[in-house]
Amino acid sequence: MTKRPHDPREVAEIVAVQALSFIAGEPERLGRFLAETGLGPDTLRSAATDPQFLAGVLDFVLRDDSTVQAFAQASELPPATIAAARQALGDKPWERDVP
Repeated sequence: MTKRPHDPREVAEIVAVQALSFIAGEPERLGRFLAETGLGPDTLRSAATDPQFLAGVLDFVLRDDSTVQAFAQASELPPATIAAARQALGDKPWERDVP
C-alpha cells in the first residue's frame, strides 16, 4: 500500500511535477515554456527541485484555460485542485539564477 501525502504543500509539489511532465509531453508547449523561463532542457530537471519554480510551472498552466482543461483531463484532476496547488506553493514568483 502506498502512503498518500497529507501535507498540502507536498501534494501541490506533486501536482506541479505532473504539470511539468504534461508540458514536456508536447514539443510546442515545452518550447514555449522553455522560452519563457529561459531554461534549457539540460537545466529543467535541476530547476524542478525548486518549489518556486514548481509554482511557476502551475502559473504557466493556469494562465490559459485550454491548457488548464487539457492538463485537468490528462491528470484526472479538477481545475480547482490545480489552482489550489498553486496557492499552496505560495505567491513568491520564481526567477532563474543568472550567472
